[in-house]
Amino acid sequence: MSSVAILDCGMGNLRSVEKALERVGASAVITNDHARAREADGLILPGVGAFPRAMARIRELGLDELVAERAAAGVPVLGICLGLQLLFASSEELGGAEGLGLVEGTVTALEAEGLKVPHIGWEPVRWRKRSQLVEGIEDGEPFYFVHSFAPRAADDGDVLGVATYGREFVCAVERGNVFGVQFHPEKSSRAGLRLLRNFASICASVPA
Repeated sequence: MSSVAILDCGMGNLRSVEKALERVGASAVITNDHARAREADGLILPGVGAFPRAMARIRELGLDELVAERAAAGVPVLGICLGLQLLFASSEELGGAEGLGLVEGTVTALEAEGLKVPHIGWEPVRWRKRSQLVEGIEDGEPFYFVHSFAPRAADDGDVLGVATYGREFVCAVERGNVFGVQFHPEKSSRAGLRLLRNFASICASVPA
């Protein structure tokens, strides 16, 4: 059984992610303690809300350095919703802010002319490349979204999945051992649980 640390920066319903991981057989802990996080086989960075506020809190807790350190050591990292956006170099939200910089690119407002923003609801996701993270999940399977911004990857090779709301947007990325999804897998039924199970398997396969 793999152990996953869900990083707590005070933004988001972390318990729902923890429960979903437990359902797929992973051992999960919600923490912002560096020592406990370092003991885990993988890290999840969840989040909802505004990018600048989240990054300020992450830096206050030293989690930016922790995530960078663990990612550099080959530990799998998964960003969920705002957590995906935080993996990028920067965001234009609320005047702009620098992110973790683990994936090249920036986060911009959804271009959804004539549609309600935030985008809330289920959308099919199309996979751009093969990945252990989405193994067993069909192309076009729907996932649940709640967001007003989306990332623009500088390197097309980092794009794992896309969805469409008004226009096509990047909703999943993979860069080495760093993964991110704009949707909420913990709220996305069978497909979401399969993705979390796959991430737990990736974590278990990495040498300690």
